[in-house]
Amino acid sequence: MNARPYSEADLTRRSSPDAHAGRFAPFQPHTRGTGPGGITRRRFLATGAAAAGLTLLRPGLVRGTAAQETLTLGLIGCGNRGQWIGELFLKHGGYRITAVADYFPDRVAEAGEKFGVPEQARFTGLKGYLRLLEQPVDAVVIETPPWFHPAQAWDSVEAGKHVFLAKPIAVDVPGCRRIEEAGRRATERKLCFLVDFQTRAHPSYQEAVRRVHQGMIGALINGEASYLCGPTWRHMDRLLRTDPTNPEIRLRAWGVDRKLSGDVIVEQNIHAIDVATWFLDAAPVSAWGSGGRKRDFVGDCWDHFSCVFRFPNDLLVNFISKQVGSGIDDIMCRVYGFKGYADTHYFGRVMVRADDDLFNGGELANLYTDGAVNNIAEFHRTIRSGDVSNPTVAPSVRSNLTAILGRTAAYRRAEVTWDEMLRANEAWEVDLRGLKE
Repeated sequence: MNARPYSEADLTRRSSPDAHAGRFAPFQPHTRGTGPGGITRRRFLATGAAAAGLTLLRPGLVRGTAAQETLTLGLIGCGNRGQWIGELFLKHGGYRITAVADYFPDRVAEAGEKFGVPEQARFTGLKGYLRLLEQPVDAVVIETPPWFHPAQAWDSVEAGKHVFLAKPIAVDVPGCRRIEEAGRRATERKLCFLVDFQTRAHPSYQEAVRRVHQGMIGALINGEASYLCGPTWRHMDRLLRTDPTNPEIRLRAWGVDRKLSGDVIVEQNIHAIDVATWFLDAAPVSAWGSGGRKRDFVGDCWDHFSCVFRFPNDLLVNFISKQVGSGIDDIMCRVYGFKGYADTHYFGRVMVRADDDLFNGGELANLYTDGAVNNIAEFHRTIRSGDVSNPTVAPSVRSNLTAILGRTAAYRRAEVTWDEMLRANEAWEVDLRGLKE
């Protein structure tokens, strides 16, 4: 069950599971990239869209591939996560990886050898993905740092490719709006666009949310969500310490870079926040927050957040996260109603208990993989059946904006409204100077 569509009217009105450790990456967070030679994301988007626009596939060709048993894939982002999910696509049996792209040649070479991709279909550099989009692939899988998602997803749709996109969809409000528009554009062009949230693809979560929406626990009173774990990016911290000013080193260490990753609340904590917005079927009205840094990493990401989200009808959701310390590892969301509660854990139990009813979704042993496998199967089904309703885009925009709202409130240590965040429309720019195109 998916959250209700998240329309443009909604935007203007109110308007880990971490195997991500090697996703494609560029850099320089402390400058906005506006100096001589700096490439801002606006410039990167414009350049990418123009280049990709020269290689649009005819709609008939895209529709024709939907009837094929095996779909050809281009993998954009060949780090640990990219290669891991590439193997899952192959295990499905309905896909063949025929092109790969990543900034780093070593990653492209490794992925190319693993998936049997010929040398002429392996692409490197910041614009390598644009050369991949010129290949006759049916779909692309985007497993790069979140800052790149809006440009790469938009360009992929413009090139006539179906899109399988890792979460989070973006690091800022303009990026979320770009993805929302890309999703609409995909539907118009008869293309499939799927965002890979594992919880939303699992039957136990789907049934728990369905029961809450149908009133099993009565009117909701409040809720809580958390993402608690120890240090996640130690290897990237060690790497960055070797040469903090080297743009390629910082590129590889994207997980400890605030602007490339979106900070921990957007890049990872969004798993719990997404479930909360799914249960409530709404975007928050405002948020208050705080947080900071306790670990000694050299990157600029925070390692803990605390937020209170205020939803319509004064329904409050308390959120906390940490990526430091030890002793607990849990991604949780609970909502409480007049007749009971729902209790969900990414690595454990999913349950809805009411005064006169019980749904026990059981213990989830491997949601990280199972959810991705389910999404891969659903992506194949939608392409082959021509289902271009693309229902994962709207709730992904909503939860991503909710995480950004919490981050903004925490940075300011103040209350920030949804309307204020959207009006500000703050763009996070990354200076890509020193990196190869």
